Amino acid sequence: MPTRFEWPTIGLVLLAHVVWAGTVYAAGVHGLWYLLPLAVLAAALHSSLQHECLHGHPTNDRYWNEACVFLSLGLFCPYRRFRTLHLKHHDNEALTDPYDDPETYYMTPKDWSKASWLWQRIRLVNNTQLGRLIIGPALSIWGFWTSELRLMLKGDTEVMSDWLLFLVGAVPVIWWVTWISGLNPLLYFLAVCYPTIAVLSIRTFMEHQARSEIDQRTIINEDRGLLSLIFLKNNLHLVHHTYPAVAWYKLPGMYRADRESYLTRNGNYRVASYWEVFRRYALRRKEPVEHPVMATGLWRGRSVELPDGWTAAPRPEADRSGPDLGRD
Repeated sequence: MPTRFEWPTIGLVLLAHVVWAGTVYAAGVHGLWYLLPLAVLAAALHSSLQHECLHGHPTNDRYWNEACVFLSLGLFCPYRRFRTLHLKHHDNEALTDPYDDPETYYMTPKDWSKASWLWQRIRLVNNTQLGRLIIGPALSIWGFWTSELRLMLKGDTEVMSDWLLFLVGAVPVIWWVTWISGLNPLLYFLAVCYPTIAVLSIRTFMEHQARSEIDQRTIINEDRGLLSLIFLKNNLHLVHHTYPAVAWYKLPGMYRADRESYLTRNGNYRVASYWEVFRRYALRRKEPVEHPVMATGLWRGRSVELPDGWTAAPRPEADRSGPDLGRD
């Protein structure tokens, strides 16, 4: 089979690397520190392109796709670990499950009840948009790296191999940052890598909600601005979860052609823009940390063990009446 090339995506791959390299160099060599936010956006775009590549773009060859995003600009997550965990996340039936969905922020009622007062306060703050931006990256780094370390200590050779490849891809990045551009690597991590995770958390903050109805778990965000491009139209998240193999630039047309059907399917779980999300939830938590459907005592057709003395909660509103953009 001949290799298929998708030039819109390949063009963005080149753009992300050129902007990243140029802005890091300009900041380090010429002192143009105010350009580093562009490096953050380029690294965030690079992460979105990694997401595109693991779904089979911009070519029909897995290894060519991996080569497109091999460099570890964000110095956070190995591409192959991202691929493995994210494809597991695409089990729509398990979406938001604290044990089976590797990208969820929910906790089971049992685990929540056992958490310390301090940890509960931290998780509650992390369920606001500002909290996700400020402390969310630190929680993600700590949680992911410690989990990966445990797997490697248990002898998981696949995880070890994925991290080794990640380190190979990190060497040219660190070389460019330190030897060519003259930036302190700690400064690069704090000024570029950490904010990159924060920018990506703008997208992930409202992507999913815990509901019994599978299609009601995934949002439609109708944003058309810069962030929508940086996230490669993944804000139309229900469309992506319905057709994960479709290229990013085809999602808007598919959504426009069948908008009412998508909104009916997901119970009108939609927002107009990322600004609307920030305005609503900058300081207000979007949902409880404890999984609200599990708190009813039934999840995925099975009974859920509730903490001693716990009164089963009513089903979340969206299951009964449609739209529910969150509660205090």
